[in-house]
Amino acid sequence: MTGAVKRPRLEDVAAAVGVSTASVSLVLRGVAGPSAETRQRVLDAAARLGYRTDRTASLLARRRTHLLGVPVLLRDSFRTELAEEVQIAADEHGYALALSGITRTHDEERVVETLLDLRCEGLLLLAPGLSPAALAALGARVPTVVIGRRLPPEGFDVVRVADGDGVGDAVDHLVALGHHAIAHVDGGSAHMADDRRAGYLAAMARHGLEPRVVPGGDSEDAGARAARALLDAGPPSAVVAANDRCALGVLDVFLRGGVRVPQDVSVVGYDDAEPARLAHIRLTTVNQDAAEQARTAVAVALERLDGDRVDAVDRVLSPRLVVRGTTAPPP
Repeated sequence: MTGAVKRPRLEDVAAAVGVSTASVSLVLRGVAGPSAETRQRVLDAAARLGYRTDRTASLLARRRTHLLGVPVLLRDSFRTELAEEVQIAADEHGYALALSGITRTHDEERVVETLLDLRCEGLLLLAPGLSPAALAALGARVPTVVIGRRLPPEGFDVVRVADGDGVGDAVDHLVALGHHAIAHVDGGSAHMADDRRAGYLAAMARHGLEPRVVPGGDSEDAGARAARALLDAGPPSAVVAANDRCALGVLDVFLRGGVRVPQDVSVVGYDDAEPARLAHIRLTTVNQDAAEQARTAVAVALERLDGDRVDAVDRVLSPRLVVRGTTAPPP
């Protein structure tokens, strides 16, 4: 072959069926008009010829793109799961999603500009690290929804879970099992850390217990460092980690150090990301309901894009404790 394979065009499908290109376009866009027989013939011809809609040309031909932009931190399993749920929620409303990965060489600010260059009509930011001023500036350009971070909604919308309540539920569960020496491995400098630490401190005060906060982070390595510090100083009977990745690091160090979970020490995470549900881990954790967050965030964005809402909103969802195999009464 000396030339490139020619991509089938709308005209080729129309010629194969013997109808106008306008009729073919109506069928492929799911618009009423052509008969059921014509629809089937068009669909059969399109499949036979290997015709695919040129989405780029279609978007350029319209004034609106119906495209939502989502930056994703790919190494965070919960945020990738949340991005998948956003895709599903957007599909239900006829919107497409443009995903762009945040990496060591492609920071969040650069990713956001890339998505805006693609003519995204709105941005859904998953626990963004941008400053409130930067987020407000984005909100002035396109509808912007911040997911999973507590901020005053000034120029942008917020959809989040009541993190303090979730950690409080975890402490209540451990106290009900009989634990009194409950430590918290916090989230370090992560934006969610303050609310989750405050929820732990409030719950411990409510039960009249002495708090013990150990610096952590949002990675397995941070959890492992915290676990080694706990072992060196004398382990508590239970640990509440600020997130599942941190909890996994705690579990790994305890396992290697001969500390049995949950027989010797109970461990609770936060997020209910996919690794927490694995059969060999079965982590007790706080579920954030990624699907509900995604549905709410997409609905909030569309209230601006397709509705007439202009005031910023702060939608707060309730977390849910999921009890699995890493918690039990103290020895």
